[in-house]
Amino acid sequence: MHIVVNGTPLQVPPGTSVAAALAQQTPGTTRTSVTGAARAPLCGMGVCHECRVRIHGRTCLACQTVCTEGMSIHTDIGTAPGSATP
Repeated sequence: MHIVVNGTPLQVPPGTSVAAALAQQTPGTTRTSVTGAARAPLCGMGVCHECRVRIHGRTCLACQTVCTEGMSIHTDIGTAPGSATP
């Protein structure tokens, strides 16, 4: 199945979580905090919210979201104004 992460096409097997798909790409993180620190899934069950991403314009938890064909994922949640990833 094909998804797009920050504008880059990526192929993943069906049933892959967004968190697992992001872990396959360098740097393997889900977002950048407002202080610039790289963040990644911590709990893996939706409690910590460290894996927040934008999917089709909505904030979602990567660990709780399964990839779908054509999904558009952005990892700019939490970035400082003006430094967001397109």
